[in-house]
Amino acid sequence: MRVLVVEDEPLLACGLKQGLELAGFTVDHAGSAEIAQSLLGGALPDAAVVDIGLPRADGLSLIQWMRGREMNLPVLVLTARDGLQDCVDSLNTGADDFMVKPYRLPEVIARVRALIRRANSRTQSVLNLGALSMNCATRQVTVGGAPMELSPREWSLLEMLLMAAPNVLAKDKLLSGLAGWDSELNPNAIEVYISRLRNKLGEAAGVSIRTVRGLGYRLEEVQSTAAH
Repeated sequence: MRVLVVEDEPLLACGLKQGLELAGFTVDHAGSAEIAQSLLGGALPDAAVVDIGLPRADGLSLIQWMRGREMNLPVLVLTARDGLQDCVDSLNTGADDFMVKPYRLPEVIARVRALIRRANSRTQSVLNLGALSMNCATRQVTVGGAPMELSPREWSLLEMLLMAAPNVLAKDKLLSGLAGWDSELNPNAIEVYISRLRNKLGEAAGVSIRTVRGLGYRLEEVQSTAAH
């Protein structure tokens, strides 16, 4: 999952970026609303964390700009302003959640996860399909109760497929979720990671990663062919 952090204070931005990355997110950073607008001209992230007190155009102006262009990614506002009106203004402008600085990083991470789940019509942090179970909060994956070891990018890829299941995810969307704007990842790398995931899931998971030619990939439950 990919998150855009819009924060002009370098130390705060660095802390947020590192914390979110340790939690398994791919993170991009913009130090101003203008830079964020430029970045948002490409593939949209899965969520944005936006500071209100940005230089020049503030965070509320950025959110208003996003919503005016029908960018429906969830937005968490962070601000040093603790007045009720600031919260009301943020939510009325189009923010999905609001936190006051100083904040606790684990809570920011939990709220970002919750916003992404809600955007994907998921209500719980545990995603299940077939015998496969992924706990997004503890970052544990099991197949039939047995733990499965995944690399960070394999984890991210499986999380995106599970979150979207049974819908198809475009290859470009998967690619953008694994690599930030300032990172390079060959499009063929997706096929490599898909192949590795298929091998690790095997038949025991009861799920299959299906290639939908010209569109992308879909994670679906394998129907048992056993006689009844």
